[in-house]
Amino acid sequence: MKRFVLLAMALSMPMAGAGPAIAADASGQGALEGSTRGLYISLIRQARTDGRPRAAIAYLDDFDRQHPDDREAQLLRINCLLDLGQVTAARTALSRIPSSDRSGAAQAMRGHVSAAEGNWKQAAAQYAAALQASPADAFTANALGYAWLRAGQSAQAVETLRGAYDLAPDDAIVRNNLMLALTVTGRLAEADALLSKVTDTREKARLRQQVAGEAARLAVAGSGTLSLGS
Repeated sequence: MKRFVLLAMALSMPMAGAGPAIAADASGQGALEGSTRGLYISLIRQARTDGRPRAAIAYLDDFDRQHPDDREAQLLRINCLLDLGQVTAARTALSRIPSSDRSGAAQAMRGHVSAAEGNWKQAAAQYAAALQASPADAFTANALGYAWLRAGQSAQAVETLRGAYDLAPDDAIVRNNLMLALTVTGRLAEADALLSKVTDTREKARLRQQVAGEAARLAVAGSGTLSLGS
């Protein structure tokens, strides 16, 4: 699947125990709790960014004892489960997000789970709802474009991925998915124009082969969950 992780802050902190000593008034306690929560979330995000989703889940288990029902943590858990290929568990975790939550983040996460299940039409509908909530989110647009492509709506895929590329022209994954959609729709000159932006000769040859192979696989079977990366 495509990359869903954004930036995370590197840090080191104990996961349990008391924080720094401060005055024991209500405002001070609230500040400490907010700071601790932020540090936990940053550490969890960093573990996932570093390719350690099991560590992130362990931190989430610890975090949940102090901050139950934290929505950001719930969404991070689903992402970690998807990283591990535990799609059924991710669907179960997703059920804890209220259906009334129509935020862009929640809608996008519903799309991620549907995409992992191979339900591309449903994923596209959920990503479209997420993009409506956050129109300038390039990575949601990228996810929607790829879902359209996998659902057989190649013209919509190209247009959506063009929008994603306009928003994030330096992102290799967005570029590569647009190249793939252009190749699938036979717009080879436009795909080659994008490929020409890759200056490394070896990388260009590898990417050309990867795009051609994935386009052929989609044309024949339309199966799998690969999204081209850099």
